[in-house]
Amino acid sequence: MPASLRHRFPGITAPADGGWSRFDAPAGTQMVDRSIEAMAAWMRSGSAAATGGAFAAADDCADQVDRARQACGRLFHADPRGVVFGANMTTLTMAVSRAVGATLGHRQRIVGTALDHDANITPWRLAAADAGAEHVLVPFDAATGTLDPQAVIDAIDARTAWVTLPGASNLLGSAPDLRPIIRAAHDHGARVFVDAVALAPHQPIDVEALDCEALATSPYKWYGPHSGMLWMRPALLDELPVYKVRPAAATGPERMETGMANFEAIAGIEAAADFLVEYGMDRLAADEAAVFAHLWAGLGAIEGVTRYGVDGPDGRTPTAAFTLRGHTPWAVCQALAAARIAAWDGHNYAVEVVRQLGLAETGGVVRVGLACYLDHDDVERLLDVVGALAAAPAR
Repeated sequence: MPASLRHRFPGITAPADGGWSRFDAPAGTQMVDRSIEAMAAWMRSGSAAATGGAFAAADDCADQVDRARQACGRLFHADPRGVVFGANMTTLTMAVSRAVGATLGHRQRIVGTALDHDANITPWRLAAADAGAEHVLVPFDAATGTLDPQAVIDAIDARTAWVTLPGASNLLGSAPDLRPIIRAAHDHGARVFVDAVALAPHQPIDVEALDCEALATSPYKWYGPHSGMLWMRPALLDELPVYKVRPAAATGPERMETGMANFEAIAGIEAAADFLVEYGMDRLAADEAAVFAHLWAGLGAIEGVTRYGVDGPDGRTPTAAFTLRGHTPWAVCQALAAARIAAWDGHNYAVEVVRQLGLAETGGVVRVGLACYLDHDDVERLLDVVGALAAAPAR
C-alpha cells in the first residue's frame, strides 16, 4: 500500500496521535484531509442557513446538498435522485423499516441473515412484529464464515415482501454474492435492502448492476464525517408511507431527511466521496489486499490464534476476527492498546454472528480491520504484540 496516503489523514499524522496504528477502522475511519477541510470551509463560508429561502445562502445550501448527492451517485454508480442523508445507517434503516412495516400484511415475511450487523436485523424484526408478519434469519456457515446464497433463496417464497442482506460482515469480513439472491427475490416479487456499511470502504459498489431497491452506508467508515447515507429507488422513495412532518417534501429524498439537514457533514460527505472516486476503488482494493494478506497469514502463523471467516483473499473485505487461546479478547485489546494499537473486542453489534460461532459467553472476538492509512509496518507491530502474548503464560 502506498505510504503516501498516510499524509492525507491528519488524525494519523498529527503529533498528538502519538504513533498509533489504527486497526479500529471497521468501527470508523479517520477523516481524509479533503473532508475535514470541506466541513471547515462550509462553516466559515457564511452559507449556513436552510434551503428554500429567497437569499444567496439558502441557494448555497441547496447547491451543497445537490453536489453531495451527485458525488455519492458517482461513487456508488447510482441515481443521485435516490440519495438520502441522515444521522447514521441505523437511524435511516429504522426509518425505512418503520415505513415498510406500514405496508406489510399479516402473514407476510421478511427474510434476513444471521451474518448481519444488528442494525440490519432488529429494525426489520420490530417492523415485522408490529405488522404481525414473520421475520426469518438464515444462518451462515460457521466453519467458513460464508453465507450460501441458495440457503437464502430457499427461504424466499410468495409471502416474502423484503429480503435484507449484508454487503459484507462487519465482524468476519465475509462478502457474499448477492446477485443470485436479489434475482430470486425479484422473481418472487420481493424487494431487497442491502447493508453496505462494511463493504463500501473497501470495494467498488455498482448499485445499478446490483439491482437492489435500497442500500445503506456510513460515510464515517469511508473517510468522511459521522453521518449516514441511504440510496433508494426514487419511485420507492415517493411510494413508501414514511413518517414525516407535514411541511416536509412530498416527493424525493427530502421525505426521509427528517428535520434540518447537517450541511457541514454533507459537505464532508461530498469530499470523501470525491476522494474515493479520484483515487479509485479498484486501486484501493488492490492496495488493501496486499496488506491484508500479510495480516491474515501472520495471525495464522501464531500458535494459539484461531481466525474466523473466509480463509483467503477472495469473497471478503480486509477485516479479521480472531481469538487467542488463554487470553480473553478484552485482554488482547488491552495489550494492543498498551502498544498504541487500536482494536475492538466483543460482538461489535454482530450479535447473531457471535452467537452462531458459540463465542457469546467468552467475550466474542478481537476485530482488526484495514484502512488506506495502514501499511505493512502497522501489521508487523500488531503481530509482534499478539505473538508475544501467545508466548506468555496465560492469565
